Amino acid sequence: MFSSLAEKLQETFKRLKGKGKLTEQDVDAALREVRVALLEADVNFKVVKDFVRRIRERAVGQEVLANLNPAYQVVKVVRDELAALMGGENARLNIAPKPPTVVMLVGLQGSGKTTTAAKLCLILKKQGRHPLLVAADVYRPAATRQLEVLGDQIQVPVFSSEKGPVSISVGAIEEAARKGNDTVVIDTAGRLHINEELMQELELIKMSVKPHEILLVVDAMTGQDAVTVAETFHNRLGLDGVVLTKLDGDTRGGAALSIREVTGCPIKFAGVGEKLDMLEPFYPDRMADRILGMGDVLTLIEKAQNTFDVQQAAEMQKRIKSADFNLEDFLVQLRQFKKMGPLEQVLGMLPGFGSMKKIRDQFQLDERDLVLTEAVINSMTAEERRHPDVIDGSRRRRIAYGSGTTVQDVNRLLKQFGQTKKLIRQLASMEKGAKKGAKMGRFPFM
Repeated sequence: MFSSLAEKLQETFKRLKGKGKLTEQDVDAALREVRVALLEADVNFKVVKDFVRRIRERAVGQEVLANLNPAYQVVKVVRDELAALMGGENARLNIAPKPPTVVMLVGLQGSGKTTTAAKLCLILKKQGRHPLLVAADVYRPAATRQLEVLGDQIQVPVFSSEKGPVSISVGAIEEAARKGNDTVVIDTAGRLHINEELMQELELIKMSVKPHEILLVVDAMTGQDAVTVAETFHNRLGLDGVVLTKLDGDTRGGAALSIREVTGCPIKFAGVGEKLDMLEPFYPDRMADRILGMGDVLTLIEKAQNTFDVQQAAEMQKRIKSADFNLEDFLVQLRQFKKMGPLEQVLGMLPGFGSMKKIRDQFQLDERDLVLTEAVINSMTAEERRHPDVIDGSRRRRIAYGSGTTVQDVNRLLKQFGQTKKLIRQLASMEKGAKKGAKMGRFPFM
């Protein structure tokens, strides 16, 4: 996510931090590099110009250059301006005072509207709402069937009909009122490009159902084209927000950094993967932190809370501290961890990880290692998982053959697991010692 832009900005500010006291010339040199990095990321030219101007106005002031850590102050200014550029704070959905709330998704064909509709319904369902999906795209072959399949996966009802898009949308609201659905999410048709026929149809749907929220679904990988599309839709329909899809791809960041400034429409959600649970609320401040290598611990915590069972985690903590942690427990934790998303994406939320290129390159291989590790453990018997010490040479050969790996892979896993258990015992011992010392008054700061 913004890997190229993030790398260039982090390298620029790393050099700035090494200078100690800063001059206006130092700031100007850094801002020239920032300008180039943003333009290469396909950010709108006018947006870049105004962005750099605002940073310079704040960065060359006496309160910054006279500060004890001026370089860090400049980075803070850039971080604040980046967050403001993307909207400043998380923008929530407009919820109707009286249900149902009607959400209308619009956009070009291929932007990911249908999948986004299902992802949005899954988020609403987790919030305790009862959404209804509406198949209003009657032109794309199998669009209705795709929505029905997605609806089955997340257990959300889908309303469809043989009538036209406007009649389908109106009928869906009546259906929601009868069935008690408090949110209606309408998946409208798209085109390969913007045309008058598409816009007129969307305007008719808007006039007929009076949606409380109109969201434009935009492919983030289209760069500046996404901003042009957003402007056109906003002028015709009056958008309430934008959903950026494919932010996990090779996106340069131009769309995310330009749309809010150019159109005034907030980015409300971001698609960070193909799975249905990979749509996240968009937090401009957290995204700014990620771009500058400061991590995103809050999102990481939220992902963990949504993935891990609290009671199960507490029981696992007890097992770890008592040194009863075995390969069966490790397999459970591994599967839970994989649900949080791609490994590099999760690790990228840790502060400083984005700037450690060598470590990032190493972890890219670990994504496949997780699959191999799971295969090796699955090839073990229950006894072997609970008591790895019984695994001798013949057992290792059988496990390797059954998992499609090598004996060396099995040896490596067992060795790493043994080292992990040893480290866990040491940490548990240190914690006990620290608590005992604190009770005896040795560590008054604890």
